[in-house]
Amino acid sequence: MKGVFEMISLMVTLLQLLSTTSAILDPVDFLALQSIRKSLEDLPGSNYFSSWDFTSDPCNFAGVYCEGGKVIVLNLGDPRAGAPGLSGRLHPDIGKLSSLTEFTVVPGRIMGALPVTLSKLKNLRFLAVSRNFISQAIPAELGELKQLRTLDLSYNQLTGSIPWAIGNLPELTNVILCHNHLSVSIPPFISQSLTRLDLKHNELSGIIERNSLPSSLQYLSLSWNQLTGPVDQLLPRLNKLNYLDLSLNQFTGPIPGCVFGFQITNLQLERNRFSGPVQPEGSVTIPTVDLSHNMLYGQVSPLFATVENLYLNNNRFTGSVPTVFVDRLTAGDIRLLYLQHNFLTGMPINPRTEIPLSSSLCLQYNCMVLPVQTPCPINAGTQKTRPTSQCMEWKG
Repeated sequence: MKGVFEMISLMVTLLQLLSTTSAILDPVDFLALQSIRKSLEDLPGSNYFSSWDFTSDPCNFAGVYCEGGKVIVLNLGDPRAGAPGLSGRLHPDIGKLSSLTEFTVVPGRIMGALPVTLSKLKNLRFLAVSRNFISQAIPAELGELKQLRTLDLSYNQLTGSIPWAIGNLPELTNVILCHNHLSVSIPPFISQSLTRLDLKHNELSGIIERNSLPSSLQYLSLSWNQLTGPVDQLLPRLNKLNYLDLSLNQFTGPIPGCVFGFQITNLQLERNRFSGPVQPEGSVTIPTVDLSHNMLYGQVSPLFATVENLYLNNNRFTGSVPTVFVDRLTAGDIRLLYLQHNFLTGMPINPRTEIPLSSSLCLQYNCMVLPVQTPCPINAGTQKTRPTSQCMEWKG
């Protein structure tokens, strides 16, 4: 009788196992998670790995999501704001999680190269390893991830160029590679779904060709690089932009008038080598426009008088400031008007006019006797008026 009960018990156990077979994690994925775990540690104050007990079901681990016995999402680290993150290195076995669609790593102190084996994850759509210490080059093999939509490797220590294979990915919507040490030129991007391209704070150089960026872009940040050449053929194509920052580069040539009609809140083109006159195509509704520290010349367009914060300082503008600026300034509609370090010859404002305390005006170092005394930023210097010799020689 005892043997019969043992047989029945064994059969029940087998039936239970068979009934849960679909929930058992694939052995390859199980071993890959073990390798990943061994190569990483919680930073002090983090307890992310406390749930990673391999005597239990890995699909219940923090950050692990499964479907059909395969890992489909892996989010390494505690995602809560201020969490300490992880240290160590990313193990190459991550490439064995063949059904993975999303892989993220929270900010921490993970070092070393990005595993080339990530290229084996053919279903990967979201890859975000930001704010760590990932170094070396971006593997060109990532260009094999044809389903990839978001690539975020920002705030790391990546070097080398942006692989052209990345630009050839057809489904990209977000590329965020800012705050690294990437160099050489920006590759063309073919995805007509790309809406965000953030490459600021790198060491990128070269010219951006007219058709190298898709017209689908809504966010473009290229500031703090060494990019050169004109943009007057490029920018008119990007008329869906709601954010544009090209500051602190070496761009040259004219600024196309159409950019002042973009539906953006802050136009940042300062500290380049843009030249020529500036003429918006219509009234400018952008709240903040910064064209300072360029080589722009000609008269100041009255169409800029609708801008709340206008930086035209450190250029080569000439002539008298249009009367409409005075009207809007005294009405408090202009909060900041920086015109210092140009070659302006006048501003039709009564010396007794009271400028609202909420408004800032700087006219220092132009070819005029200052009609009003107003405080200027410290970097405007102490000289009130430009030397007469400079004013006579400058012809725009």
